Amino acid sequence: MKREIIANVLPEETRIAVLEDGQLAEFMIERPALGMAKLVGNIYKGKIENVLPGISSAFVNTGFEKNAYLYVTDVVSPSKDRHIEKMLKRGEEMMVQVAKEAIGTKGMKVTMDISLPGRYLIYMPISEHVGVSKHIEDPAERERLRRIVEGEKHTGGMIVRTEAEGADEEELKSEVKYLAKLWEGIQRKFETAQSGTLLHRELGLTFQVARDLLNDDAHIFLIDDRDEFKDVKGFVDMLAPEFADRVQHYTGKTPIFQAFGVDRELAHIRQQRIDLPSGGYIIIQEAESLCAIDVNTGKFIGHKSQEETVTATNLEAADEVAKQLRIRNIGGIIVIDFIDMRRKRNQIKVVEALENATRNDRAKIKILPITRLGLVEMTRERRRESLLSLLSEPCQECAGSGNVLSRESMYLKIQKEILEMTQGRAEGRLKITLPPGVGDFLRERQDRLEKIIKRPLTMTIDPTLPWEDYRIVID
Repeated sequence: MKREIIANVLPEETRIAVLEDGQLAEFMIERPALGMAKLVGNIYKGKIENVLPGISSAFVNTGFEKNAYLYVTDVVSPSKDRHIEKMLKRGEEMMVQVAKEAIGTKGMKVTMDISLPGRYLIYMPISEHVGVSKHIEDPAERERLRRIVEGEKHTGGMIVRTEAEGADEEELKSEVKYLAKLWEGIQRKFETAQSGTLLHRELGLTFQVARDLLNDDAHIFLIDDRDEFKDVKGFVDMLAPEFADRVQHYTGKTPIFQAFGVDRELAHIRQQRIDLPSGGYIIIQEAESLCAIDVNTGKFIGHKSQEETVTATNLEAADEVAKQLRIRNIGGIIVIDFIDMRRKRNQIKVVEALENATRNDRAKIKILPITRLGLVEMTRERRRESLLSLLSEPCQECAGSGNVLSRESMYLKIQKEILEMTQGRAEGRLKITLPPGVGDFLRERQDRLEKIIKRPLTMTIDPTLPWEDYRIVID
């Protein structure tokens, strides 16, 4: 797999696309100047506002308008009584780290179990556990890495990341010391800071990507802004010099996202319907805590039996669903309504295809077996808002439902309103101003409407009117 990372840096927005074999696989966006900075990983000095035993949670003031949400399993306390009211008290100050950003009406989720990621290691000062990434399979290498980390004198736990495989011992020791020193600085700041103070800010988007994604699989990291390129290049020179030559400055005249075809794919990111190669399609409908995906055969009729046609469509859909979940950053509970298959082996084949297609996804994913109704239930880790939530807002005309009143409903609504206004009296002339689609529908039925309201009608079309808006004037 050829992985390319391209960054488009503008004064008030940074966009990063990850391409795998030339196809968009992941998309990230940051708009700090517009109040949309990434908060996951930030550490704050918080203050307990409320402790709610009924939902085993507490609400923490971290200096934002909405209080953060702290669940009982994210509380670090010496108390053996794991009831939250026994571990936390209102007014208590504590150090918390953002685990999930605010999504919809929910405030951000925080944890007291702090973690500080580096290039090769993740330092967990509150824990004592030392672990090695499961993606490092060689037993000898796993033991070597564990021995190096455990040999360093530091308090707390460590997770050895996949990128540490084959790393030099001195590099690992140096990173352990750096992370331990970073933690000491955060602790000192906590002692003197007021509640709601930011103690540690996670790296900006381009630097996070350089730290987490610039590895053997990444062939190039192209950045179109010269200043950002220089900063990231310097960061990589210090962090992972062996990859520094892969960070390059894009100087082409064609905008970088246009040159790599990313803008073309992003233009369809808000569409609910995605067509499949064979002629089938999927429909993606996002809600705040659940996403429903429907699979349809569409124009695909196959060449053999119905079972084979359905299975082929479902296999294509499994690949596309995995791709769309990752690009759109859809998380939480996801329900996929695959087309019914009679044979058990075909059902297993589709679920396996979905599992294989999600292997490159960095988010944690759990897929359950297909149900008797042909549904697949899965969860995908959600740490930030989905791309749809980030790039759009509820429609002012349909209040976010995706639907407006039909022409027929608008016609009847206007008719009822006129009858209520005139109370059945026949005198006077009536003028109506309507949006184009509704106006055309009423004009076709004007004679009928005039008989019902018992008066002549003058109709005007105003293209600037929203679909459900209109004006009625009686002379």
